[in-house]
Amino acid sequence: MAGRGSLPEGSLFLGFDSSTQSLKATVLNNELTIVASEIVNFDSELPHYKTEGGVYRDSTDDGHIFSPTIMWVEALELLLEKLKPKINFSKVLAVSGSGQQHGSVYWKKGSKAVLSSLDSSKSLLLQLKDAFSTMNSPIWMDSSTTKQCREIENAVGGALELAKLTGSRAYERFTGPQIRKIYQTEPNVYEDTERISLVSSFMASILVGSYASIDETDGAGMNLMDINQRTWSKTVLEATAPELEAKLGTLAPAYSAAGQIAPYFVERFQFDKNCLVIQWSGDNPNSLAGLTLNTPGDLAISLGTSDTVFGITAEAKPSLEGHVFPNPVEPDGYMVMLCYKNGSLTREHVRNEFAEKSWDVFNGYLEKTPPLNGGKLGFYYKDHEILPPLPVGFHRYIVENLDDASSDNLIEREVAEFNPPSEVRAIIEGQMLSMRGHAERFGMPNPPKRIIATGGASSNESILKSIVEIFGCPVFTVQRPDSASLGAALRAAHGWLCNTKGSFVPISCLYEGNLEKTSLGSKLAVPAGEEEDRELLKKYTLLMSKRMEIERRLVEKIGRA
Repeated sequence: MAGRGSLPEGSLFLGFDSSTQSLKATVLNNELTIVASEIVNFDSELPHYKTEGGVYRDSTDDGHIFSPTIMWVEALELLLEKLKPKINFSKVLAVSGSGQQHGSVYWKKGSKAVLSSLDSSKSLLLQLKDAFSTMNSPIWMDSSTTKQCREIENAVGGALELAKLTGSRAYERFTGPQIRKIYQTEPNVYEDTERISLVSSFMASILVGSYASIDETDGAGMNLMDINQRTWSKTVLEATAPELEAKLGTLAPAYSAAGQIAPYFVERFQFDKNCLVIQWSGDNPNSLAGLTLNTPGDLAISLGTSDTVFGITAEAKPSLEGHVFPNPVEPDGYMVMLCYKNGSLTREHVRNEFAEKSWDVFNGYLEKTPPLNGGKLGFYYKDHEILPPLPVGFHRYIVENLDDASSDNLIEREVAEFNPPSEVRAIIEGQMLSMRGHAERFGMPNPPKRIIATGGASSNESILKSIVEIFGCPVFTVQRPDSASLGAALRAAHGWLCNTKGSFVPISCLYEGNLEKTSLGSKLAVPAGEEEDRELLKKYTLLMSKRMEIERRLVEKIGRA
């Protein structure tokens, strides 16, 4: 096994994360230590787009949420300008990146020629502002394609058949249903589209000055790729839109190179002309890489704008909930994932309503309310939820007889509200109980060996304590909560190494035996509980079952599927 010596002395690796609310960059050196980072926040630093949380919400079309494509172009330029004084771009051997999953970009006919002839004396914004057949990019928060989801599922023999074929049943945010909606409602836009990119391949395309492939891992979040063959599924393409394959291009493995960096960046920012652009992938696959998640039995929980739970597995066993994607750093393996739309923005909503808009007050309430919250269970959906498929709304219950831990006579009654401290505990416990319930149903380990927490809220120790109590295992955190841009920088180094060696090498070659000396190591944040916590865990297991039962009834009554 090669050690870190595989990376040349003095070399740098640049990773981006094009997320919902910002564009971030992380730079690693050959020792895999972070040497620079930078961020552009869309709302505050590009205020002329008038986004809220990086997005627009369409008041005339329920659930239609999108972002202005050109904002991401301007953010890339601004971010590189901010990085310029911090690093020497000529030392960067490879660049890669992470894009928010399921966002799509529509290049209009003739744009390939524009991309390949960028003039370094002019801004990207000026040159690309007319390159798109629609200026709006549907993103992962969009839930306006229910009709298209059902049409695609029906065309292939049902939701389970689609899941077996593509790794997931049809989800409203997935790119296939989004493309079908554009084809049906804006046929002129579809007709005028030369290439459809994901956010990840879109950013990679700008960097190489040509259309970059969609990588297999991010491509799995489209409902269009055969999860076992890792090629476009002709059956689903036909069910989605005509002549779609030509607009998608070919797929590529995540560790392969999209090409060398375009002359534009060599001339304008002094990148070396041999700098490689490694395929960009989705934010969740990049987080998996950045967390060095490589042991079945480990779970990662990312607490961000959306909350996700993911682990790794050797074989694909798709089901009606959750997702199976190829593992971005292990060509034969898979990652399994659950995704929740109501993450940090919903926690902030509860904080603002019940905890004086202060995280200190919120954490104080969480600490002073006892675990199990006296049986108070809350379902908080500020946005239409993905898992379970429930509409916007808040539902509160009190579960009685919980003190008798062997009891199967738990009864619940619905209430209008809790007191403020109980509201705070109810949202945190509710989110974590839902994660545990769905993870176990999806075949993820119970209890996990450990959980690695990442994302903004992973720095909140009060929340981490609840995770330990509910899942019954230790929680580790990483040095940096933005594991997606860190994972992208690590994948840039990995892709460079694979390219140099002429074949795939395991990513662990880069850090084996040295993990704690890099910026990648995780540390124990909250240990697993002692004996009395096992009793508590039993009660949480009962409460989780009750929650899943109430959830099932809510879905039957008002569900969006």
